[in-house]
Amino acid sequence: MKNSVFLASAFLMLTLSACSQNEDDQTAKETDQLLTSDWQTIADSATEQQVNMYMWGGSDNINRYIDEWVAPRLKKDHDVELNRVPMNDSQDIINQLVDEKFAGKLNGSMDIIWINGENFKTAKDNDLLWGSFSGQLPNFNDFIDKDAPEIANDFGEPVEGLEAPWGKAQFVFVHDESKSPNPPKSTDELAEWVQENPGQFTYPALPDFTGSAFVRHVLYETTGGYEQYQQPAASITDLETRLEPMWDYLNSIEPYLWRGGETYPESLAKQDQLYASGEIGITMSYDPALAASEVLKGRFPESTRTFVLDGGTLSNTHFLSIPFNSSAKAGAMVAINEMLSPEAQTAKLSPENWGDLSALDLNLLSLEQQDAMNAVDLGVATLSLAELEEHRLPELSSDYIEIIEKGWLQHVAKE
Repeated sequence: MKNSVFLASAFLMLTLSACSQNEDDQTAKETDQLLTSDWQTIADSATEQQVNMYMWGGSDNINRYIDEWVAPRLKKDHDVELNRVPMNDSQDIINQLVDEKFAGKLNGSMDIIWINGENFKTAKDNDLLWGSFSGQLPNFNDFIDKDAPEIANDFGEPVEGLEAPWGKAQFVFVHDESKSPNPPKSTDELAEWVQENPGQFTYPALPDFTGSAFVRHVLYETTGGYEQYQQPAASITDLETRLEPMWDYLNSIEPYLWRGGETYPESLAKQDQLYASGEIGITMSYDPALAASEVLKGRFPESTRTFVLDGGTLSNTHFLSIPFNSSAKAGAMVAINEMLSPEAQTAKLSPENWGDLSALDLNLLSLEQQDAMNAVDLGVATLSLAELEEHRLPELSSDYIEIIEKGWLQHVAKE
């Protein structure tokens, strides 16, 4: 009798498992069809879906833009509920997806993720992303220059439709023009400024994203430009030798840095606090409108301005993607498409909302849409879009960034 009960239970478990597997396979098949469906079918499928958007949550402005501008419009216009899920770091998002992939979790909690650079490459290499969806989005097709290098590639990695561009960023330096009316316009001039103003400059300790970006500018300017690095790091046999001028420069200015270079701010937020309190005279940002936003909040002095190097500054594109196990892929597509609309991108450009540069190609917008975007008041602390565009430099691929960040710990932090 006990054996009969055991066999019956085992048979029931196998049957339920098979049914569950069949349901998962059917769901996967139906969602994959979205990659070839017409847009109306996708929009209809998205109705009443809840879309969980996992993203770095460290900016009040960005959070408010999502919660108060994007989410209400999605609900009103598409009956899609957008739920922002804040994360401390984008790497945490990737780590969670890796765990879910390993565990075979097919119905995940993430529907949209905000990533770029190393995190995108990791997600792509580990099959953590759903599929080539961006070509299905009307706003992507209508307003994005899909062949532009900064759109087709993410830190040197081909995008292949796995993510859609959300915005662009460009590195700027931030200073108080009442204290330094003629800021340095090259790393050589910066070294002179640092020596003439001891204790007034520093940069976040690597691997902080902004601190790492500052060091990459030093690489470009001390080793002959970016062009030589537009190939895989492994193909440069003398790379270690080529990096030496960068380490020499960083070590040469270290004694004149804040606290004599004995320590570095642990994050950009800490560095910005030093600038806001007047302890240092220059800070930096990979967000060209952040300074204007900080002035509006009263955190930075009104005499704050931004500048770029004459040789240019790094720029990149940040993207939105859909994980392999999203439970609301149609809703995610509709939400991303909405965030690529000219209206959403124009609102995002305003420092009062975010101040993030648009991912759209202005030449593809109507005259009315162009006028609306050009009418956005970026604030006196923000450089014009034309000046930023004229000074854009391409980013390094992630293999270089890993080498530089490890090298900084060895050649600068430990010396």
